Amino acid sequence: MGNAHNSKVAALESFLKDHPYIKFITSSSPDYISLRAVFSLDSTATPLAIVRPQSASDVALLVSYAKSNGIKFVIRTGGHNIFGLSIVEGALTIDMRDISYVNIDKQSSTARIGGGILEGELVEQLAKEGLATPTASVGSIGHVGWATYGGYGLFRSNFGLGVDQIVAAKIADAKGAIFEADERLLRSIRGAGGIFGVIVELTIKVYPLKAILAGSLFYDSRDLNAIFRSFNVGYQALSAKGVPPQLTLNQVLVNTPHGRTFGVIFIWSSEDEATGRHWLKKVEALGTVVMNMVAMTSIPDWIRGAARFTPTGFHGEGRTRNIRQMTAEVTDIIARSFEKMPTDPGSMFAIHDMRGAALNSDIGSVFGTRDPHFLLEILGGAVVKENREQALDWSTSLWQDFKHIESGNLLPSTYISLEPPDQTPGDPLSKIFGSNDQEVRNLKGEYDPEDVFDLALPKLKNYL
Repeated sequence: MGNAHNSKVAALESFLKDHPYIKFITSSSPDYISLRAVFSLDSTATPLAIVRPQSASDVALLVSYAKSNGIKFVIRTGGHNIFGLSIVEGALTIDMRDISYVNIDKQSSTARIGGGILEGELVEQLAKEGLATPTASVGSIGHVGWATYGGYGLFRSNFGLGVDQIVAAKIADAKGAIFEADERLLRSIRGAGGIFGVIVELTIKVYPLKAILAGSLFYDSRDLNAIFRSFNVGYQALSAKGVPPQLTLNQVLVNTPHGRTFGVIFIWSSEDEATGRHWLKKVEALGTVVMNMVAMTSIPDWIRGAARFTPTGFHGEGRTRNIRQMTAEVTDIIARSFEKMPTDPGSMFAIHDMRGAALNSDIGSVFGTRDPHFLLEILGGAVVKENREQALDWSTSLWQDFKHIESGNLLPSTYISLEPPDQTPGDPLSKIFGSNDQEVRNLKGEYDPEDVFDLALPKLKNYL
């Protein structure tokens, strides 16, 4: 590391002596490795330092200091950006994880949450009061980033997307001021996240829900192509008759000790267990079930259980497509790809359907994809580094195969959390925000004209 780097670190350390409650970590600190850890195992970046603010005022102070001293900075919480962008070489990492409170207002059915709260912490605190909100299924993911970019959550068809739960936001801006977002800014935060400033607090909707009927169903996968095709034919028939919003199904293909296995994650977000089990029988009938892990459970227990099937990190990247209908053409493309999917546990495939409450937000947002669709999550990951290129070849090949499907079945939109970010101007910004793209640009110019938050995603300068 050069003299310029060392002098910046020394100056920052000196500055923080007047603010000792802000934790300061460098690469020589004993807890550096554990605090720097992120999901992407490809990430080798060394930050200028890691700082852990304890309050919104601390965040504002750090932003002001960084701007005044020409220091690039990145905001991290869970560190689950699969492209390794939670840590940037030479940039200051502002680690929000100590700002993790949950203050519940039962009268308004909302909760104020700290900008650094993780999903596991959030569901634990809500469950103590018999409440729930849409979240990711991995407890170590940061809620704010997940929700503000869209949030295809466990209860999306019943309660809506993560972005639809946001009723207020508190921001630390480029000038170091802290304020409540007005309705114009709030609309753009719902979809564009932290490109306008650091989100230090959200107010979100919460719902009474003490227990769910949830778990994984795995089908006989000796003929993967056949079970995948037949399941989707059967599910389409069920859907045509009407599937209740309380039911969320995520199709998954995972690597297990017994080989590649197809199944579904079954979530019934209601305490009406009898009706939930009625629908469970219908889903069971879509194939030959070889393992049924569905049971009444608390949401925190389900989140903890799901962690057993999820790697804590991988080498590689993700890809995604939005498909209107799971036609025979689509299922054939996916089924053929199963033969090429690496056996590394980091390689996974999932399908998230967009229906019910997720289609009809009652609050404004710039989230760009509200048509009924299926989001394909293609994770070309490898726990073993030597498998990385094979995993990437598989995910990229499958992603490219969808370029030539029937006109109109492939949506032009994408999901920012699973799409490799553009590094140079190329794709239109409407790919992310649809017709809201200019609105996002206008707000960015108004609230961050100097692009102080230039490491936040999406980087608007890299989109047409």
